[in-house]
Amino acid sequence: MSKWLKISLVLVSFLLSHVVAAHQLSTSYIIAKMDDTGRINGQWQLSLTDLELAVGLDLNANGELTWGEVKGSQTNIASYLAEHLKLSRDNLSCNLSFGVVERLQDHANEAFAVTDFSGQCAISGPLNVKYSAIFALDSSHEVILNVGDASNSHSFVLDDTTREISLDIKAGSWQTTFTQFVYQGMIHIWIGIDHILFLLALLLPAVLHRKNNQWQAIESVKPILTHTVWIISAFTLAHSLTLTATALGWLTPSSRWVELGIAVSVLFAAINNIKPVVLKLAWLTFAFGLLHGMGFAGVLGELGLPADQQLLSILAFNLGVEIGQLAILVILLPILILLRNNKVYSKAIMRAGSLLIAFMAIQWIIERW
Repeated sequence: MSKWLKISLVLVSFLLSHVVAAHQLSTSYIIAKMDDTGRINGQWQLSLTDLELAVGLDLNANGELTWGEVKGSQTNIASYLAEHLKLSRDNLSCNLSFGVVERLQDHANEAFAVTDFSGQCAISGPLNVKYSAIFALDSSHEVILNVGDASNSHSFVLDDTTREISLDIKAGSWQTTFTQFVYQGMIHIWIGIDHILFLLALLLPAVLHRKNNQWQAIESVKPILTHTVWIISAFTLAHSLTLTATALGWLTPSSRWVELGIAVSVLFAAINNIKPVVLKLAWLTFAFGLLHGMGFAGVLGELGLPADQQLLSILAFNLGVEIGQLAILVILLPILILLRNNKVYSKAIMRAGSLLIAFMAIQWIIERW
């Protein structure tokens, strides 16, 4: 095996391992509104997986959580939340009180416990948010915070390196909103393993062409780049259209069928590499890209769009998705170009990679059916 092939395989392995790791990113959601008197009401959504780590929900230690066990841990949950979320305004504590978990919320096929909270803050001044949950157990944890009043809404992401933020509830800041939603777009393409594997399935044969019913290397780099630009442009245009239309409420697709359709698109793209049915993929990529855009819109909806900066948030999130997608392309395509002339790539790596992607897609189809 050549030196370049060894290096390329190591880089591909590194990329895929980090994609899978990113998919396991721990996230919670806090949505809150404050009125003119300083009264704040909100909800905190924290995954049952994270709560199990934090307070031990599995009371009988059988490895399976029940609703009864969640209800039986209400006191411990409320105490943990109260300890790890502190709000203050004008340097005065908001004295939050947390209710019991009455319902669950689904995010990406994972159950989240929803806890309502309320408190009385000072009537004016900057609001300080200090968050410390889960970090000691999982340093990759982050919280998506959406807080505002009747006129303005602010979205932020707090993580292990930035656990505290101070904001003026009454002041709208398009720069902050734009930056946060670009960041979220980038993060959610990187942790959206189904979207990444769809792109990977499209890119694996981008450096090859069919001749005598076999995949063979494309000698010149120029047609590879041209073909890749067409494919990525079709995917980008399609998911940008449906992301925007769905986020604005013009389309209201069933999230279950969208997620199932995305899994089917990944399976088709992978199988098509092994047993080609469609060789000119631009139009097919466009069609599947429409589904992926609806999936991105579901994530965007979970973030909570600021009512006064809705279109800006959508455009920023979409830009973040494109930046994240371009970063993947910049890393992956040169590796594939380096690998293409080695027969091991067309006969083994491309096929094995496509087969692995297909197996993962089948698993998603079964889970999402």
